[in-house]
Amino acid sequence: MFQQHSAGDVSRRHFIKSTATTTALLASSALITNSAFAAGSDKIRVGMVGCGGRGTGAAKDCVSSNTNVQIVAMGDLFKDRLDGSRSQLSALGTDKFNVSDDRCFIGFDAYQKVIACDVDLVILASSPGFRPQHIRAAVDAGKHVFAEKPVATDPVGVRSVIESAQIAKQKNLSFVAGTQRRHDPDYQKTVRLVHDGAIGSIISGSCYWSQGGLWMKPRKPEWSDMEWQIRNWLYFTWLSGDHICEQHVHQLDVMNWLIGGPPVSCYGMGGRQVRTDPAYGNIFDHFTIEYVYANGARVISMCRQIDGTTPRIQERVVGTEGIAVAGESVKGKTQLRIPKKTAKDTDEDDARITPYQQEHIDLIASIRTSTPINEAQQVAESTLTAIMGRMSAYTGKEVTWDQAMKSQLNLFPAKLELGPIPTPAIAVPGKEQLV
Repeated sequence: MFQQHSAGDVSRRHFIKSTATTTALLASSALITNSAFAAGSDKIRVGMVGCGGRGTGAAKDCVSSNTNVQIVAMGDLFKDRLDGSRSQLSALGTDKFNVSDDRCFIGFDAYQKVIACDVDLVILASSPGFRPQHIRAAVDAGKHVFAEKPVATDPVGVRSVIESAQIAKQKNLSFVAGTQRRHDPDYQKTVRLVHDGAIGSIISGSCYWSQGGLWMKPRKPEWSDMEWQIRNWLYFTWLSGDHICEQHVHQLDVMNWLIGGPPVSCYGMGGRQVRTDPAYGNIFDHFTIEYVYANGARVISMCRQIDGTTPRIQERVVGTEGIAVAGESVKGKTQLRIPKKTAKDTDEDDARITPYQQEHIDLIASIRTSTPINEAQQVAESTLTAIMGRMSAYTGKEVTWDQAMKSQLNLFPAKLELGPIPTPAIAVPGKEQLV
C-alpha cells in the first residue's frame, strides 16, 4: 500500500534533516583552515564558463550556499551575455563576486583563459555541444568541475567525458553534474526505499517531461549562421542534443538511478509536428522511447514541448510489491508516493534548501575535506541514454547500448568561427542512417 503526500508535507518532513546536514557541511568547511587553494588562500576561487541563465544561476547557488567561495573569472562567446551575467552577479557583493575586467574573456577560447586563471573550481554551463572539450580542458588543468547536464550531444562526446572521468579520478578531483535530483533528499529517500526492496523487484516504469514550448530568439540581420545557431542552441541537435537530451535527461538519469544502470536497448519514435518553422532549427518537438534494462524491466519515456498540451514531469517505477513515484508538480514541488510504514510527517515550517543549492554545498564540502565526488561517469551514461533514444527516433531503428557506445556519430563542427554554417537536415525516420 502506498500513500500520496503533498509537496508541502514532503518539504516539512525534510526541513530539519536538510538544515542539519547543510549546517554540518558548512561547519566542517569553515573548520578546515589548513587547506591552501589558489593564490595560497583557503578561499575557493571559481571560474565560470557560459554566462547565460543557467550558468548565472549555478554561480549564484555556488557562492550563496557556501562560505569563503568567490567567483573570480568568467567567459562566454558573446560579450552581451557576459555583461548581463556580470551585472547580476555583482549584486552579491565583492566577497562573493570579484571579477576584474582582465578576468572577463570573450570568444571560442574563453574557456581556456578562464581555466588558466588561478581558480580551483570551474562551472561549465555553455551549450552542451561544447561540454566535452571544456570538461577535458578543466580536468587536464587539475580543476574541480561543476558541469551542467547533459555533458555531450553525441557518442563521441560521451566517450570523451568518460575518459575525463577517469582522469579526474586519478587526480582526486571532484566532478558534480547538474542532475540536481541526485542531491534532493526526497529523491534520495525514494531511491533508497526502492533499493532496499520496498516495492520488490522493478518490472517496469515510465518517465515524462511534457510541457509547452520554450524561448526562441528571432534572428537579427547582423548575426552569422553560427551566431544565430548558438544563440538559439536549444533548437540545434549539435548544440543541445535535442530536448530529449537537454531536458528529459533528468528523468532518464532518475530511471537509471532507480534501476541500477543504463538500459541495454531502446526502440523509439518522435517527430516535428508543431515547431515546423525553420526558426526552430532541426530538432523534434516530441519523443516516445521504450527502454529495456538488463533485468528485463521496460520503461516508457515520453517528452514533449508543445503549447496547449497537458504538462507532466514525473518518474514512476512498478515493482512486484508496489509502485514508487517521484516527480514534480506544475509548481515545481517534489511529490512522492512511498510506503505508509516509512512515511513520517512533521509540522515544521515549509522551508528547505533547494537541490540546486545542495549540489554546490556537497561539491564544496568534498573539495574542502579532500573527499572527491565524481559524478562524471553516471551523467555520461544518462546522457548516452538520451542520445540513444534520439538515435532510435531519428532513424526508426532499434538501438542497443553497445551500438550507441561504439557509434562514431560526431555532430560537432570541424571549424568554429562566427561565419556560415548550414542548418543540419531534419531527421526522417526510415531514411536517416544509424551511424
